[in-house]
Amino acid sequence: MKFISFNLQGSPRFGVTDENTITDLTDKVLGARTLKDLISKNAIPQAKKYALENPGKINYNETELLPVIPNPGKIICVGLNYHKHVVETNRTIEENPVIFHRFPDSQTAHLQHIQRPLVSTHLDFEGELAVIMGDAGTHIKEEDALKHIVGYSCYNDGTIRDWQQHTRQFGMGKNFQKTGGFGPHMVLAENVPDYKALSLQTRLNGKIMQSANLSQLIFDIPLLISYVSKALPWRAGDVLVTGTPGGVGAKRNPPVFMKQGDKVEIEISDIGILSNEINDEIIHD
Repeated sequence: MKFISFNLQGSPRFGVTDENTITDLTDKVLGARTLKDLISKNAIPQAKKYALENPGKINYNETELLPVIPNPGKIICVGLNYHKHVVETNRTIEENPVIFHRFPDSQTAHLQHIQRPLVSTHLDFEGELAVIMGDAGTHIKEEDALKHIVGYSCYNDGTIRDWQQHTRQFGMGKNFQKTGGFGPHMVLAENVPDYKALSLQTRLNGKIMQSANLSQLIFDIPLLISYVSKALPWRAGDVLVTGTPGGVGAKRNPPVFMKQGDKVEIEISDIGILSNEINDEIIHD
């Protein structure tokens, strides 16, 4: 099943979809009001049962999608996690993962716009696999880590490259509003028997810019989950964004940055396609 968050007539909801119709699960399963709430109640099995018994009739195309988890407590991102990306940035592989953070306000949804800010023209794409966590807690062993994953989705870690380089701490370049695409839906981990078999592709206006297999991660997902858990507890709906392959726009010759009207797609096999168009920021009086 594919789980989504969406707006219907101005009301935030969540449910499951076949990309034609939606079954609204809001308040239907153990009183869960959001997908994050459903995960915290360990109620995915009950939600699946409800959806099978009560197929929905909401038209998918008449809703406004939200980021898969609109309100995660944490978005933990990983940098320099593919060899080709390390090479193109003239960096070396670190002994430990490079970790940075996103805030929920920086996200946008499938089919919603990614926003190019007024202060920069250096908006870059980064196609990545997103991992949605259960309430796993701290000090997770690597051999136990995968069982704490609820699902997977696509992520575009849209980056304002010149702001990323303002200081050695590049968090500002990663946290402009409406730059982090997250969607189109969450595929349950039980339907992805081997994440290393997944392939990832980023396309800009139909041209392939990034292509990789998840087996190429330098620090694999169990290690990342375990590493972070030694500092912070993984809570229901937290998101781990696992790193981007080589081919980012800033390291091309000449550089390629996204502009008004461009269409960027992140496709991960067996997960789906995250699609966004680029809009320039407008300040309203």
